[in-house]
Amino acid sequence: MKSTPKIAIDARMVSRSGIGTCIQHWLKDVGYSVALGDPKDLEDYKGCVPAQIPFISGIYGYKEQLKFPYCKLRKAKPDILHIPHCNVPLFYRGKMMVTIHDLTHLVYPEFLPSKIVHLYFKFIFWFVCKRANHIMTDSESTKNDLIRFYKADASKMTVVPLGVGKEFVRKSREEVDYLYEKYNIPRDKKILLYVGNLLPHKNLNKLLEGFARMQGREDCRLVLVGKAFDGRTQDTREKDLGIEELTIHAGMVSQEDLVNFYNLADLFVLPSLYEGFGLPVLEAFACGTPVACSHVSSLPEVGGDVAKYFDPKNPESIARTLERSIDDKGKYDKEIDTWVSKFTWENSAKQIREIATELAAK
Repeated sequence: MKSTPKIAIDARMVSRSGIGTCIQHWLKDVGYSVALGDPKDLEDYKGCVPAQIPFISGIYGYKEQLKFPYCKLRKAKPDILHIPHCNVPLFYRGKMMVTIHDLTHLVYPEFLPSKIVHLYFKFIFWFVCKRANHIMTDSESTKNDLIRFYKADASKMTVVPLGVGKEFVRKSREEVDYLYEKYNIPRDKKILLYVGNLLPHKNLNKLLEGFARMQGREDCRLVLVGKAFDGRTQDTREKDLGIEELTIHAGMVSQEDLVNFYNLADLFVLPSLYEGFGLPVLEAFACGTPVACSHVSSLPEVGGDVAKYFDPKNPESIARTLERSIDDKGKYDKEIDTWVSKFTWENSAKQIREIATELAAK
């Protein structure tokens, strides 16, 4: 019988969105022995991880390499170090498993601020492929990207899908009704919901164009949720498209409001050009809301046969898919529930433990 390995994790990003969500759940479910990070950020996880090693540094760049607690980690004697993103410690010599969520920086280098940044990520992903004892990806799409760009060894790669937080559940109309007044949303309109940011690969402009071409758009409101929309008035693009009165900028919302928005919405829309996984698709499904999203990268893996798909570069395709999907709420509840039940953080954690156990035994 294989013994339980002692696993350490670089948890510096625990307070962030995206990767931070993964780390939060993994800290609770995997059974790590050591967590590296800011003690203030890790305060809530003391009961889950017995030992903590202070590691306060920015993400990416040379400073984190210099500040990495090599000596303290060596004294802790972990069997495996889990790095939950591509920013691996270059001088660490122990066994290491790395989670790669996406390769956006390589697939769309034109969205990066400079060639230097592009070269940095080209190098760091190459180093991960050469150095990591095992690589985990959120999707087959990301795994295939690593093979395509670096001819990565598929035998030391495993797809470990993400899960859905238990807070994402169906709620009654009465429980979410307050959102209409709080965010000044008309009660007699269908709601299309977008959750995310304004990064170029999120492709929001094409969603706006598609919504502007949608038949029956006057009976709908497009609600945009995310920090990028805080204090941001309707921009020139929305005015030019004639949809400024049909678009609502909700801004950054609480986790409770986010769950309730998913419940309130008639349709969740994700127009991204690239996603390593697309967790909001599952979050919407868990709240009983149908999804229309791009037919690219990992999204068909996450949406399965229950999501509706469009070409994210074609506003007409987006418009027609929105029209076909806006009245779908309640029609496919059984299929949605069956599909989303396959994705749990417990399953994700179990796979990580199994990989670590196999790796420690080698």
